[in-house]
Amino acid sequence: MQIRIGIYGYGNLGRGVESAIRQNPDMKLVAVFTRRDPNTLKINTPDACVCASSEVESYVGKIDVMILCGGSATDLPEQTPTLARLFSVVDSFDTHARIPAHFANVDAAARGGGHIAMISVGWDPGMFSLNRLIAGTILPDGKDYTFWGKGVSQGHSDAIRRIEGVLDARQYTIPVQSAVDTVRRGETPNLTTREKHTRECFVVAAPGADLAQIEKEIKEMPNYFADYDTTVHFITAEELKRDHSGIPHGGSVIRSGKTGLEGDHTHVIEYSLNLDSNPEFTASVIVAYARAAHRMSLEGTRGCKTVFDVPPAYLSDRSYEELIASLL
Repeated sequence: MQIRIGIYGYGNLGRGVESAIRQNPDMKLVAVFTRRDPNTLKINTPDACVCASSEVESYVGKIDVMILCGGSATDLPEQTPTLARLFSVVDSFDTHARIPAHFANVDAAARGGGHIAMISVGWDPGMFSLNRLIAGTILPDGKDYTFWGKGVSQGHSDAIRRIEGVLDARQYTIPVQSAVDTVRRGETPNLTTREKHTRECFVVAAPGADLAQIEKEIKEMPNYFADYDTTVHFITAEELKRDHSGIPHGGSVIRSGKTGLEGDHTHVIEYSLNLDSNPEFTASVIVAYARAAHRMSLEGTRGCKTVFDVPPAYLSDRSYEELIASLL
């Protein structure tokens, strides 16, 4: 039987989830829920419903996993606990500093509703988190380094768009190449946040908006820009569409560590991604974890979980015997 999926929010990530579901024959998109007028929304799955977000409760029992595609700044902190009381859910909450608080809120809601909730699923947090855990376990005498970009951060771009007077925006996260090169050589420098990345913002402002105030709010935004050297460019909507319509991203998790009685052997573990479409790749990760969430729910698992809690075999639609025979 196919896993019945709902999508809550239909922006770049929601469209990516819809596309990923079509690549997974064990899944079926049942409905898309939107805060927009449903009559104005065109999706690419003919037999799925487009519903107002206010109708979501009427789908209790008709959806196995609800995938939440809102932004981390203001949407998911409210939406995930609310919907976890009604459905098993998966979100991509990516404000690292706030994950523990988000986990606690979602855990209470999911347990209260008798559901499983998978949070912070994507590539970072998500796939990079797993690689940090594995590399640190293998090389306990060492240090982790995570570099993001160059690429468009959906969460940071969304945070800029929430500022009064901003019509649209793209934010690029850019690694400091000299820092990357140093770590790849097996060195273990103590790098500050500012020494590892810079941030570059391209902003379309509303006519008459206070540009100085917008730039100030961006550069002083905690958890997003305050700890980085940030450059803000104000451009036209036409320039944004022409030069910044893509959503690429990527990055690396690198751990340098020592082994041997005297620590005389150096090892470097690196996991890298080069993504042509950040939201489509993130969506593909989320859909795999939606499968795992459904399986764990059927086994009676309840409460909030992360990528650390999921057996890798649960991500695949292949049988355990086939995985052993073909991949192990």
